[in-house]
This record gives sequence, C-alpha cells and structure tokens, in this order.
Amino acid sequence: MNIGIRLHDTINGTLEERLAFVKKQGFTCAHIALTKLGLPGEAAALTPGYAAWLRRIFEKQELDIAVLGNYLNLAYPDEKELANIQNKYKAHLRFASLLGCGVVGTETGAPNAAYRYEKSACHSEEALKLFIKNLAPVVEYAEACGVILAIEPVYKHIVWNPQRARAVLDAIQSPNLQIIFDPVNLLHPDNLDQREQIIEEAIELLGEDISIIHLKDYKAAGEELTCMGPGLGDMVYDRILRFAREEKPHIQITLENTRPENAEGCKKFLWERAAL
Repeated sequence: MNIGIRLHDTINGTLEERLAFVKKQGFTCAHIALTKLGLPGEAAALTPGYAAWLRRIFEKQELDIAVLGNYLNLAYPDEKELANIQNKYKAHLRFASLLGCGVVGTETGAPNAAYRYEKSACHSEEALKLFIKNLAPVVEYAEACGVILAIEPVYKHIVWNPQRARAVLDAIQSPNLQIIFDPVNLLHPDNLDQREQIIEEAIELLGEDISIIHLKDYKAAGEELTCMGPGLGDMVYDRILRFAREEKPHIQITLENTRPENAEGCKKFLWERAAL
C-alpha cells in the first residue's frame, strides 16, 4: 500500500520541516491543503514558479503529492461568489498539473452560504441537481488540464451516500471525475447499524472510479461521530484494505485526524490489518 498523511495533521513548522518529519515516519505521499499550511492559496498566487518551488521540496524528500485540496462549496447560492469558487477550482486544477499532482480533491457542499448541514435541504434532489450543474464546467476544465477532480461523499453534504455519488458520475460521464473514498465520512449515528452494508455498496457502486482512499477512525458521541486516527476507535478496516490491496494496487491512501505522536502507530496498525 502507498500510505500518506494530511500535511496539516503533522508537526508545526516550515513545509521543509513537515515533509522531513513525514518522510522519517515512513509515509510515501501527502495530502496538501495550501492555506491550512499557511501557504498562499488564492487563485492569482498559483503560478508556475510557485508550483516549481513546491515540487522541488517534495521531490527532495521523495514524496508524492497525492491530493491538492480545494474544499469549497459548489452549491453556493450567490451566482457571483459561485463564479469565484469555480474559478478557484480551475486555478487549483492548473496548479495540480504543474505540480505533477494527479488529483484535486473536494467535498460536495451544502445549498447555503454557511456550508451548514440541513438534512432536508442537503439531501434533497434539488440540491443534487444544483451541485451537478455547478460541477460540470469544473470537470470540463479538469479534462483540459489532464487532472482528476475527485469528489468525496460525506453524509452531512449533498452527495451523502454511494447512490448519490454514482448519480453524479453517471450525469457528468467524464473520466476526469472520480471519487475519494472515505468510509467514515459516509457514516453518521443515523446509519451506524448499516456500516458494513454502506461500505460494501460504496465499493460495488464506486470501486471502478475510486482514485484516492482517506482513512480515519471514529467513536459515536451522541448525535455526532468523534473522529481520530486509524486504529483508535470503532472502525473495521478489513474489507477496505482488501479492496485496496486486491483491486487498487499502489493507490494512495492518506490518513486523517492523526496527531504527530500517533501517526506512525496508526500507519503500523493498518499494515498489520492488511497482512491478515
């Protein structure tokens, strides 16, 4: 397996210091969200020179950039701001092509300006249609850049289950639109009793189009899930790891919700589970 980590979950420090630490812990790739690292992330800043600088730093540590994150709301209700958001996606897609990063990652938003979960609105057919309409021109640009735009289904967003994700893929019908598979993000206290079925459905419906896997753990806490690094909660990974090993050789798997002091142990836990 090709296991990496979100850079903003690692030690505080310069990009060089973070990458050296990640390399020392035995990770092989990283998920990078520019502004969460204190780096420029506005569209106008994403120049070829900036990309060349970043690329050299990653190459020095022999680390791949698995995902360039741009988690903005493509269901934003104001048309002017939506155009700005779409343009920022396009800038990230151009930037990813210069970085040698194959995937720009995003979630799927909410039909309000606050990016707030409102179940009836987020899970409505109207919200899904709006998201598909606003996503289509961004995917068209991804095709021109030769980069994959990967959407991440999340229970509290518009694309909240495997069926909705499949509907988006089928509506857009582009090889440059794929899936980030984060099993815990498909879960909620409302559906925890169906966990194994949901994971199996996701693999069955989306497996061919999964380009990145995110792994974290959880514990149920009332009406929410508290997330943490893999191996520290109640998640069962056997089916997911078997899928990765047998059907997605060398797929980039990035850990989430780790801390610098436990990330290496979380990685070791996954390797041990994968060997069973």
